[in-house]
Parts: sequence; C-alpha cells; structure tokens
Amino acid sequence: MNSIKRENNMATKVNTYRTTAKVVGALYILGFVVGIAGSALGTPGQIETVSARSMMIAIGALLWVSAAAGDAAHGVMMFPILKQYNERIALGYLSARLVEAAIIAISALFILLQIPLGVEFLKASASEVSYLQSLSTLFAQSQAYTYQIGMVALGMAGLTLCYGFYRAKLFPQFFVIWGFLGYVSFLGGSMLEILGFNLQLLHTLPGGLWEMSIGVWLIIKGFNSAAFVSESVE
Repeated sequence: MNSIKRENNMATKVNTYRTTAKVVGALYILGFVVGIAGSALGTPGQIETVSARSMMIAIGALLWVSAAAGDAAHGVMMFPILKQYNERIALGYLSARLVEAAIIAISALFILLQIPLGVEFLKASASEVSYLQSLSTLFAQSQAYTYQIGMVALGMAGLTLCYGFYRAKLFPQFFVIWGFLGYVSFLGGSMLEILGFNLQLLHTLPGGLWEMSIGVWLIIKGFNSAAFVSESVE
C-alpha cells in the first residue's frame, strides 16, 4: 500500500513539474520575442520625432514591462523546483529575478518619460530647445544604464540557475555548460557596456540563444524526470 501511494505521489509530482516546465519554457520564448519587439518599438530616437511616434514608443515600453513581469514569474515558477535541492539557490534565483524585473521596469519608465518631453519640445521656445534636448539625452542615458544594470542582474540570476541545474541534474550537462557560458557573457558584457564599451549587443547572443533553446527543450522534453525519481527514492 505504501509503495502504491509513493508511486502515485511521484506521478503527481512529475506531472506538476511537467506543467511547470511547459510554462517556464513558454515564458523563455515569449520573453525573448517580447523583448526584441519592445526594443524595436521602444527606442525614442531624436526628441524631434518622439511626439509623432508616441503610441509606438508607449507600446514598446509596455512590452518591456511585460517582459520584466515574465522574468519575475521565472523566479516564482522555479522556486519550488530548485528548493527541492537547495533552498539558498532557489532564494538567490528568485531574488535576482525580482531585482532584474524591477530594474527593467525602471528602464521602461525612462522611455515613457520621453513622450511628455517630446510634446513639450514641439511647444518650446528657442531658449528652451537646448534644455529639453539635454534632458532627453539624460533620460536616454539613464535608460541605457538601468537596462545594462538589469542585464547584470540577469547574468547573476542565470549563473545561479545554471548552478542549480548542475546540482539537481535537471538538464543534460551540455545545456548547463552552454548556460554558464551564455550568462558569463551577459554579465561581463553588460559590465563593459556600463564602463563605456559598445559591444552592439553581441554579448547577449550566447545567452539569448540558450534561452530560446532551453525554452523549446522545456516545452518538448521537460525537466529530467530521473532527477525527481532519485530524489524521491532518497
């Protein structure tokens, strides 16, 4: 009887984690797509053109906020799974994701602030034009800095997650190594961007491709169920 009950509990756990894997995988893919769309639409450009493109810029900023909410959801969804193996890793990943989401939301706010600034620019007198242009540049630079700080938080979160994957053996080691390398690139590249080096987002490619690949893997394959079985037996 105890054996049957244990098997039923194990089956329930595997099914629950399978559902979680699909949701997390979908969040990875949606986050990647929404982030690209947000970057394309939410780039204010010159202040002279902001007012004419205000709707697109606002949509882009909202897409960034949606992507940030998805990042926070990652931490929440992965917490109970990582906690099974190491509570500190689970808390670290959740905390880093929440910090990242908050910083990216602030970055989106700097984008939205360009819209009323663009409206004021069209009504400005000749003496106010230079001031508004400087303020627009300040907001743009602040947005760039907050975004890169958010990417530093993402790099730290990703490294924590990959360490958790390594400890729990939830994925093939190839994915774990690729993830480590991708997030080291995220972390180091974003720090260099803050220091003034323009990497043209090349440092985001390994981690971005990893997130897309792991998203597809999670939807199709899910987590390594053998890890749950061994954990249950122990």
